[in-house]
Parts: sequence; C-alpha cells; structure tokens
Amino acid sequence: MDVLHPLDTDIEEPSLFNNPFNYEPHPLCLLAADEVMRYIASQPELEADARQGKMLGVLVVRTALHPHRLAFLAAYSGLLAGRNDWPFFVPPVFDAQQPDGHFKTVERQISSINAEVRALSAEAAPPPRLSVLRQQRKQLSEELQLWLFRQYRMLNARGESKDLVDIWRDYHTSPKLQQRFPLPPGGSGDCCAPKLLQYAYQHNLHPVTMAEFWYGDSPRGEIRHHAQFYPACRGKCLPILSFMLQGLEVHKEENDGSDKSRELQVVYEDEFLLVISKPSGLLSVPGRIVAPSVQSILTARYGEVFMPHRLDMDTSGLMVVARTEAVYKDLQQQFFSRTIFKLYTALLDGHLQREGQGTISLPLRPDPLDRPRQVADHLHGKQAVTDYEVLGTDAEGRTLVALTPHTGRTHQLRVHCAHPEGLGLPIVGDNLYGRKAHRLCLHATQLAFRHPVTGESMHFQSTPAFV
Repeated sequence: MDVLHPLDTDIEEPSLFNNPFNYEPHPLCLLAADEVMRYIASQPELEADARQGKMLGVLVVRTALHPHRLAFLAAYSGLLAGRNDWPFFVPPVFDAQQPDGHFKTVERQISSINAEVRALSAEAAPPPRLSVLRQQRKQLSEELQLWLFRQYRMLNARGESKDLVDIWRDYHTSPKLQQRFPLPPGGSGDCCAPKLLQYAYQHNLHPVTMAEFWYGDSPRGEIRHHAQFYPACRGKCLPILSFMLQGLEVHKEENDGSDKSRELQVVYEDEFLLVISKPSGLLSVPGRIVAPSVQSILTARYGEVFMPHRLDMDTSGLMVVARTEAVYKDLQQQFFSRTIFKLYTALLDGHLQREGQGTISLPLRPDPLDRPRQVADHLHGKQAVTDYEVLGTDAEGRTLVALTPHTGRTHQLRVHCAHPEGLGLPIVGDNLYGRKAHRLCLHATQLAFRHPVTGESMHFQSTPAFV
C-alpha cells in the first residue's frame, strides 16, 4: 500500500509551515487525521493496540510532479502492535528491528549476559565473574546506543544531513549538559514528526503543515485525550526538529508578550511593594524567549523590583512584587510557610459531573523528556493539594470552578483539573493538557497576605475576563 494518500479538498493551504511546538491544527490536518483514524478503526489488530494509547501524526505535502495537488503522510511513534513497518504509514528513519541485524544481534548478547548476571546474583557468594559481566554489559549497551544513534541520519529542507549524535551535541552546546547527557534520550528519531519529515525530504515532497494527535486511552500519569492534538515533545524532538525544519518557512513562536505590556495593571502600590494584575500571555520574569515580562516592565517604571511570586505565562491575575530586598525576603518566607492565601478561578472545558466542593491530592513531577509538562506520579511525585468549589456552568455548558492551592507545584492547577484522578476536565485553552483556545482561562482572583512592613492584612480581588 502506498504511504502517500491524496487529499481531495478545496481547503486553502497555509502560507507558512506551522511551528510543531505551538500550533492549532490546520483544517487540512484535521481532514488527514480523520482518514487515519478511520483506517485504524478498520484494522482490528492495529485498533486493538492503538486503543491502549498511541501518538499519531500527519504531514500534508505537495509533490514535485503535481505541485497543485495535496496529499498526506501518516506516522505512529515507536512501534504499533510490535511492528514499525505497517502499510499506510511511513517507515522508520532506521529499522533496528531486523532479526539478523547488528542491533538485534547485540541486543540478544546483552540479554544473555543479563540472564547470567541474575543467576550469579542469586548465589550466596557471588563469584568475581559477576563484576566482569556487569562491566561487559555496560560497555556493550553504551556502544550499541551510540552505534544506533549514528544510523539515524536526519535530513532538512536544505538537503543537509546529520546524525542524531551530532544534532544533539550541536543543539546542547553547554559542556556541563553534554557531560551529563552525552547522548540523546532513548527512542529519539522514532517520534511521528521526524519520521514524517524524513520521508518527505527523501521523496522530494514539500511539507505544507503537520500535526500530532493521540489515539486511545490516556497513559497512566500523563494526560492525553483520544483524537486530541498535541505539540511535539521537547525532550526528544526539539533538537531534531530544530535541524530538520531548517530551509522551511516556519511560523514563529506565538504570543511573545510584546503587545501585553499596556495591559499590565497596577492594583496597589506603596514604597515597599506593588500588587499587579497580569494579563494572559505575559511572562512573570525574563525567560528563554526574548520578550517583555512583569519584572522588566515594572523595572522600567519603578527601578529595581524583586519577584517573590510568579504566575505561568498563560495565567492571568494578581501578583505581589517587592520593591526592596527586605520585603522580598519577608514575602518569600510567607509563601514558603504557606500563610499567603491564593484563590484562582478556572473555566473547565465541559460539564463537570459533580457539585459542591472537595480536595484533590495528586502528587506531581516533571516529565524529563517533555518539559514543562508535568505527570501524576504517586510513587515519585511531590505532594500537591488543591481545594475546589464548583461555581456553576456557562451558556456553552462549561464549568466554572474556584481553586485554592495549598502547594505550589508547576502546573498544579492545570493537571489537577485535567487528570482523571482530579476533576477530569482540562481548563479551557490549555494547550498542554487540553485543547488550545484564544487563551488559558485560569485567573488568580484573590490574594491575601501580611504587609511585611506595616503588618496590615492585605486582601485583593480581581474579576477574570472570561466570567
């Protein structure tokens, strides 16, 4: 079966290729994704495996022979039903699954050593050979991983080629980082986006737009919803795609905050501190992108300021900012001791099948391969506790809730809302754990603290724009 599938449509193609880390799926991708899901549903073996959870991707292309006709390619990450060579989908960048190939041959050798190590470890007095075997296993594993990554020679739109090791090292130039992580993460190069672009470049196809979506059940701990679109992972794919997209006209990062400075409102000020209302889309402090932030804007207005309190870029609402170092340290201690009261209002993407109030206790940790995404982890996660109260529903059937965090974990409220063990509904506009919209509908509505100098009890309220 041919992997290039025609798209019979009058939908106009985009002028620029989308940024795979920040996008809304183009209607062409929606059309292609529907065809992929219909195909999987028609194949019982594939559907049974995919139903357990699989990331899929589509790439809309133009061909050299028919530049005015559109077609699409489809891919799945890793293996599907134990195979990487299913018809309908593009092949892997490198096929390491050949039974008599170098990878599988050395893998069997490592497995044999593992079996011997387990047997010797069970003995009352393990012999000296055990240490030799462990060292041999380590060396073989490291050499095999390096060999494997060298086989993945990725292309870009300029026709240039690099293997994964060189791509990784050229992207992560810090000697400290290179020493800690000398090689890419396992599975790099086997995600949907690199596979799709590689096939397109190899076959003289021009990329138009791409998207990745989840099929089936959500993996344990993570938040993925069937048929929902997600950005490419950053841990594995950001270095690779940064190289592979060179030569394409790509849409730049959206929402850099450049038009948000005028929306920053000062709610209260004295000589010691400021309370401000931050708009969605504005950084709290300078970050990896060159863009205005609360700190840079207030520094320009008031001179040096200190930031004991931060909100995510996409979250709006109340923040307290210190104007002296002594006030900063006092507020820091109040946050650390959890004596500062914070209440948020969120609009959930759907009707919540419960009323009243309750508490969510769901430990969280970062996903090291897809930062800043967080995952729920009862074994290794840090305690995260949120009180919630259902406030009602809007005309579109979405649920308004009040959220009071008792801990300050990254994305705590977003995960506690979206995760099945929390409220089970993502916040409207949450492009990481839900669906992208015009903004993230999460607002810091109330803030209360003790004034570090006067000792006065300070309490502030702000109404979100989405209510």
